[in-house]
Amino acid sequence: MSMPTGDLSVSDVSDMDARNGSWNLLPVLNALIKPNVAPPWLRPELMKVLTLIPLRPDGVRGTMEFIFSVHPSSTLKTSEATTPQKRGANITQEAMAVATRILTSPAGSVSPDDWFSKISPQLLLLLDGNEGPELATAAAQIIMYGVLGRKQFGAPGSSGWNVFVEPLLRSLDPTRKESASVAIKQEDTGADDVLDLSGKAVVVDKEQLFLGLKRLCSLINSTPYPAQTRRMLDPVLPQLWAVSCWGDFGPKMEEFYSKPARSLLHTFLRISASVDKVYLVLENLMYIGGSAKGKPSWQFQATSDGNLQICSLPLGKKSELPELNWSEIQKRSAAFVNLVAKSCSPEEMSSFFLGLLRRWFQSTSAAKQLEIRFRSDGEQPRDEVQKLLDITVLQGMIEQTPEKLISRVTQVLELVCQILEPSGLQDQPDDIVAVALSLINLVMTAPSFKKSSLQPEISQALELSLEKLSVSERADLSPTARNLALLLQYRDAIDPDEEHAFVPSDRQVEDRKTYKLALEYITQADSPPPVRSEGLNLISRLVTSNSSVIDVQSTLVLLSSLLQDGEDFINLRVIKLYTQIANKHPKAATQEILEHYLDAKETSKTDVRLRFGEALVQVIQRLGQTFTGDVARKVCETLLSIAGRRGYRPKTEAKQAREKRLQDMKKKQVEEAWGGDVPDLGDELTEEEQANTEILTQIVEGWESKRGSEDVRMRTSALSIFAIGLETNIAGIGPDIVSAGVDLCVNVLSLERDIEKGIIRRAAIMAVLGFVKALDAAKQSSRRLGFGLTDQSREDIMRTLKYVAVTDNDGLVQQHARDVTESLANWQLAAMLPAEGSAAGPSIGRLAGLTIDQDRSLPAVNTKRPRIEEIE
Repeated sequence: MSMPTGDLSVSDVSDMDARNGSWNLLPVLNALIKPNVAPPWLRPELMKVLTLIPLRPDGVRGTMEFIFSVHPSSTLKTSEATTPQKRGANITQEAMAVATRILTSPAGSVSPDDWFSKISPQLLLLLDGNEGPELATAAAQIIMYGVLGRKQFGAPGSSGWNVFVEPLLRSLDPTRKESASVAIKQEDTGADDVLDLSGKAVVVDKEQLFLGLKRLCSLINSTPYPAQTRRMLDPVLPQLWAVSCWGDFGPKMEEFYSKPARSLLHTFLRISASVDKVYLVLENLMYIGGSAKGKPSWQFQATSDGNLQICSLPLGKKSELPELNWSEIQKRSAAFVNLVAKSCSPEEMSSFFLGLLRRWFQSTSAAKQLEIRFRSDGEQPRDEVQKLLDITVLQGMIEQTPEKLISRVTQVLELVCQILEPSGLQDQPDDIVAVALSLINLVMTAPSFKKSSLQPEISQALELSLEKLSVSERADLSPTARNLALLLQYRDAIDPDEEHAFVPSDRQVEDRKTYKLALEYITQADSPPPVRSEGLNLISRLVTSNSSVIDVQSTLVLLSSLLQDGEDFINLRVIKLYTQIANKHPKAATQEILEHYLDAKETSKTDVRLRFGEALVQVIQRLGQTFTGDVARKVCETLLSIAGRRGYRPKTEAKQAREKRLQDMKKKQVEEAWGGDVPDLGDELTEEEQANTEILTQIVEGWESKRGSEDVRMRTSALSIFAIGLETNIAGIGPDIVSAGVDLCVNVLSLERDIEKGIIRRAAIMAVLGFVKALDAAKQSSRRLGFGLTDQSREDIMRTLKYVAVTDNDGLVQQHARDVTESLANWQLAAMLPAEGSAAGPSIGRLAGLTIDQDRSLPAVNTKRPRIEEIE
């Protein structure tokens, strides 16, 4: 289409920019900036307008919708591409990457602070979900990956962090430094308003607090980025814990505030690699608010209608611990133990429990030393309160999760020996000794416990301590110690095969725990994306380290089930894992992928099978020259069986027949209701639009399986993968399969001429091109394949391609055919010449008795003299 640009001026461009919306401007500007369309002097102005479109009030939404509609990976009909998508449908991963790159790259004339300040309200509005869940997920992806995933924009204190993250954190902790741009809309306070600091004032109202939690959940639960999640939630752990404890104030409080905060806290602890964060939550177990230097103190407060808000305290009053409330301590301690049990692995729980028990033991030992302490009137007995909280949590962990506390057997028994040290045993309080005996009982009654694995000094110390305690005069403890001593003594008699049992190495134990934790992260239904992503990363590390705990077959089955979920972040990581496993086990990996790609039982949809096709492509490319033998033969035979015309799927045919009968019944009922043919109530289209729509409908409907035949998209995919296999290692595939594949491509081009078969004809031509490229690459690298392309076969292929280039009803097929014809002709010419660095045949040097100029007699040989000389 020609554009009338001859009379355009800068003022016309400015007027066009002011009068039109982003959705109308983008197609026009995108067409005008193409080469040789607009005058050279006007093109920079058009580019400037185009790059600043995201800053318009509707620029972000318009840019996203335009990219999603015109990107090659989209499959929208022409009639749909002329109007904005109302629910953000048809968002592909490729289009999402382009939109992210454009929206998060500030224009050269705008500072990053101004850029993100102007696009943030639009992105956050989409993030709230009012425009549909697809666009909400897209906005989360743009913010988390495009902004926060880049160091220059996403680091704390940078422009992107201050605009997108800091306002959300301030909704939970109002004492944080306020940034210049606030994403959450707050009520303006007039310049002449007087703030009464003598009473409580609302600092963060219920709507702001709810919106902050909602946006944090949307960002974290919609994207798989553990690093960004840790960076965002780490500063507000005490605040999230405090909000999570308000759930018993009513269902509204639980649903809008406590449940989201608990979910965020749970996600953070699961992907956090250190138990230090668990200690941080414990130290803030009774947290109700905070304070900062130069700012009023504040605390969370319930409203009369069952919501939550943040109020400032009267001037001069700090947010202090309330009077001890035993029921509140028990409630928060139980909630804390439940949180740790759900969020931490047994290894982390055991480490935390031992550290907490050691801290309690040390504080109790220090308390025995009599000393005089002075405390001012204003000093709070925080140490005593913290000791009480530690004891309550320890008791709760022993009662609720005893089996998870002994995963570190050696460390547990070392601490027990320290507590039950014979020289100081009589001075130890009964409660500490009782805890130590409980731990011994848990360790020795565990099914995996083996006495032979104990260190001799630990075993002797335990026997001595239990013997001394059993004869003491402690009525509550002596019988228990006596029973444990007998159990330890006769443990071998209970399990006589213990001495010959296999004892795994420390690395195997750690790897087994890691593998179990990864499976829990992946398979639990309520695991958010960052947690599932972390689980896949754990398995990836085990695979790359060649760990012996990996069960290859069960891992492949797990990956296959994950690949059917349809989540892009899962699919990409699963495909990467397939390639890693294929390095060590190519036969098992390809067999698992092929079973789902072929789908002999007809249980999977086409898009699911295509995902396995993408995995197969990555595996083939990863194998490289090792793609040979039985693996290559099995893969290529399966691909050709799918790409062939004789594929038959009886279950699919029966399903299509049922759907056809149901459709006919519904159509008949509707016609009876209307009393004749149903009128077309759709939008009126021009004749050209109607014709284009009918053609597109015919093509799309023609892709699907007909009368039990294989789906055209699957056949196209199989031929495309076969072409990649040819280019990867044609020698490993073998001449018979290569010949069958080329014959299939020629037959497809000759026989399948329908308009809906255009995509498979394109794939057939590209497969022929892959074959030619593979032959040329072998020649260039001086590899002997043992087979090649005969003159008769080359002439047949050339004749078919030339015919297709003239007669095909698909323009792209014609262009591909012309290109491949030219490539084949060039290859034919190159094949006549010797490979670089090699001779054309036996060379002739100097013959005895004759003086022959070799350079003149052999023109094919590189000569030192010029072939054409100038003669005076």
